[in-house]
Amino acid sequence: MKKIWVLLSVILLNTEIANAATVVATVGGKPITDTDITARTELMSRQGNTATDNRHQALQNIIDDTVKLNYAANFGAVPSDRDVDSELARMNLGEMSASMREMARNAMRADIAWQMIIARTIMPTIDVTKEDIQNEKISLEREHGLPLELTMVRLVDVPDSVVKKLTKPKSCDDAVDMAEKLGGTPQKFTALQYEIAPEVREQIAGIGNLTWSDAVDGNVFLVCSSKKTSEYGDLDKVIKQNAMYRQAMFIADQQLKQLRRKAVVVINDNRYKL
Repeated sequence: MKKIWVLLSVILLNTEIANAATVVATVGGKPITDTDITARTELMSRQGNTATDNRHQALQNIIDDTVKLNYAANFGAVPSDRDVDSELARMNLGEMSASMREMARNAMRADIAWQMIIARTIMPTIDVTKEDIQNEKISLEREHGLPLELTMVRLVDVPDSVVKKLTKPKSCDDAVDMAEKLGGTPQKFTALQYEIAPEVREQIAGIGNLTWSDAVDGNVFLVCSSKKTSEYGDLDKVIKQNAMYRQAMFIADQQLKQLRRKAVVVINDNRYKL
């Protein structure tokens, strides 16, 4: 009877393990279990991702990690355990279960490997144009503002009939004179661009000096002049690098989509099939 009880216990234990680690999908024969997906959703939650379809997204993330690491291995671009653990420590995710920590390490390893692939194989091929740099600069202006000192003219509650009569001035004083002659009360001021309200940055982004902005809620702006502050530093270089990185990330995303299509992915659980 004792032997039968031991055998039954082993069977029950194996059944519990199998249920806890149900294989949901495979990538190139490598299994992804329900436990893996649970660990990944917990990790995503720690990172602030609480979407309702987290389990589907978690599976896709795990598939992507596997695809990235398989591809990176062809280039010897797989980071060391030391680098992975160092980056995880910086993220400060708090206490984690063994399964969640292993999932976090694998996700970080894939992310670092992919960044290495982008740096080695994609970035050297990027050649940005002046238009690309200008677009990146405008994007930065809109989102955060630049360390520029702007001298501006603002017109408030301007009727559409007056807006149509605003022409390109020769100078800031000319703009003020023009507005006064049209019956307005122009406000001239100087401010740092990154201290200006986001909606105003959006309105003036990319219009250039001595050009009236479009009217928004009856407000019209004109940038008379702009001057780089001491904070500007190497911002031009940073803007170029950002433009290059944006293009590289687009190419990398397209490349990842191709790698996904080539990967042998088998979904075993109908809940995760599209």
